[in-house]
Amino acid sequence: MHAMSRQPSLLITGAGGEIGQALIARLAGTSPARIITLDQRPLPPNVAAKVHEHFVGDILDSQLLQRMVAGYEVEQVFHLAALLSTRGEFSPLFAHKVNVEGTLNLLEFAQIQGESHGRPVMFFFPSSIAAHGLPSLEVKTAAGKVTEDEYTTPATMYGANKLYCEIVGRYYEQRYKQLAAEHLSGKVDFRALRFPGLISADTLPSGGTSDYAPEMIHAAAQGTPYQCFVRPDSRIPFMAMPDAVDAILRRVAAPKARLTRTVYNIGAFAPTAEDITTVVKAAFPTADIGCTLDPKRQGIVDTWPADVDDTAARRDWGHAPKYDLASAFGEYLIPTIRRRYGDGR
Repeated sequence: MHAMSRQPSLLITGAGGEIGQALIARLAGTSPARIITLDQRPLPPNVAAKVHEHFVGDILDSQLLQRMVAGYEVEQVFHLAALLSTRGEFSPLFAHKVNVEGTLNLLEFAQIQGESHGRPVMFFFPSSIAAHGLPSLEVKTAAGKVTEDEYTTPATMYGANKLYCEIVGRYYEQRYKQLAAEHLSGKVDFRALRFPGLISADTLPSGGTSDYAPEMIHAAAQGTPYQCFVRPDSRIPFMAMPDAVDAILRRVAAPKARLTRTVYNIGAFAPTAEDITTVVKAAFPTADIGCTLDPKRQGIVDTWPADVDDTAARRDWGHAPKYDLASAFGEYLIPTIRRRYGDGR
């Protein structure tokens, strides 16, 4: 293998998604490693220009992953590809295939890379508040901020997939192959975050269960009516995308000795849908926002925590979101989305 083809690299799967595009934008200016990406679709041209090579394909395609192993010395994997919660409920078997088998493929890929170059491969895994499951609205309200180890009985296939992959990732890091061959253990440095609902100003919402927040702003900025699909009193934690990327990079850079967990909660602000409506209407006074419940998605949101306790993340590696509700909307989301639709006010 000639030296150029084995230059240190990092791999981002699901690179065309909201987190992927934001992460590429940040890493392209700071990482010395080549960025290689994998997604089922080509990347938008402005994103593709920032990566060394983009593979159009599927995380379930083991032959494609073998080609990457042959061509690149991957030191970091950001495994962002997933089938999200709402779609997963309509196709639970497919969700399991993508979310679990796909993650196992990538963990095995990381293990092989680690064995090849003799040091652990950092494997970042975005988990979700969907890994929690609150049994009733009364319990959800009483529980308040939920820790990582509370209410881990997810109500959706997506949540079950995420929780299982957290456990399997921990296994790959701590136990994998140790009984069979001691020297092969510890080749995956697995690092997970349980994200709240994420809101990006730069990419369009893709139909996720928490997307009522960004959908509301996009509709208001375009002057189109919007029917929120959850009750006004529905409350879950949210985070602005720049804070999510900051958290990923802090989590990945944190010294191993400081970490007390494999999986960390992270939060920023936890508004009700009515709180979000109020903020959007203040910015767009003519916005037409109503409520038409989607029982499926409402049922999912009702099982998610009203907020998360992220004490461990703040203590261990300095999680410190910059945006609260007012600044996330007033300084980041609303101005950027206004410009997107040609309203420079």
